[in-house]
Amino acid sequence: MIRKEKLLQWLASHFGQPVTAALICGDASFRRYYRVKCGHLSFIVMDTPVALIATEPFVEVAAAYAMADIPVPEIIAVEPQQGFILLQDLGDISLLSRLDNDTVEPWYHAALALLPQVAKVRATTQGALPQYDAEFVMRELAIFSEWLLQHHLGMRLTEPQQTMLAAAFSVLCDSALAQPQVGMHRDFHSRNLMVHDEKLYVIDFQDAVVGPMTYDAVSLIRDCYIRWPDAVVERLQVAHFDLCRQQGLLADNHDLAEYIQWFDLMGIQRHLKAAGIFARLYHRDQKPGYLKDIPLTLSYIVDVAARYPALQPLAAFVGEIQPLVAAKDGQ
Repeated sequence: MIRKEKLLQWLASHFGQPVTAALICGDASFRRYYRVKCGHLSFIVMDTPVALIATEPFVEVAAAYAMADIPVPEIIAVEPQQGFILLQDLGDISLLSRLDNDTVEPWYHAALALLPQVAKVRATTQGALPQYDAEFVMRELAIFSEWLLQHHLGMRLTEPQQTMLAAAFSVLCDSALAQPQVGMHRDFHSRNLMVHDEKLYVIDFQDAVVGPMTYDAVSLIRDCYIRWPDAVVERLQVAHFDLCRQQGLLADNHDLAEYIQWFDLMGIQRHLKAAGIFARLYHRDQKPGYLKDIPLTLSYIVDVAARYPALQPLAAFVGEIQPLVAAKDGQ
């Protein structure tokens, strides 16, 4: 029996009648999503191949987030052996589709207001969330070298280039570990926030960890899919800094300048990883649609790293490979 037939059979058993399930999308993982119609009601079902991705992290984090008053889709039913999860249908409006120069700040303030609750979720009923430690940070940074530089561009790094990258990665790792460690969504951006009845809902939270306090804020404010003027970014940085102070997530001995450096370096780490992941999605997973997002991630790295002397060699290196990426992706 093919997987879609198994899904329909499970849904028919749950609803007590046959239903329709129309594929609406996949994502950057191996999951697929269907919209299920039962009479006049609509639901979403997540199809997760359990041999590749377990359903338990999604279910456990969803419960922990709901307990913390973080708006998430309601889980209606779970079939863990098959990897099917029936969810509340939040519609098709992502935050990204609602953003423009006039709306970005009000919406982003609403999104940032969710982060103190996210920060407090450090465990589920199954135990503590994974720690975003030095090994984790360096493993993510290695994705840039392996998949963007080696697989996508076919580069063989010279010894000086390897030394430069190792030094830059060390700076980024040290900065991440120096920050207050909080509950972290790990993919908190405008495509993972849904607008339903004019309220934000959080999705794609199954990879939650405990890690640096700026990670989720920089994921949102320096989004991999859209860039905002520096003045907007600066106002939102201050807003998140003030919010962290108010919520007791940041001690008085940490000032705004230190926070901004943490934020900037965290963003560089995330964009290096994202550039590598977008290349991996193309080469390993046959998902070419993410290639168009690599130039924006590289432009962030060049512009922000140039502000910090220890990372200026990284900025220069990434600036040199930008034309190579543009030429490669233009083929």
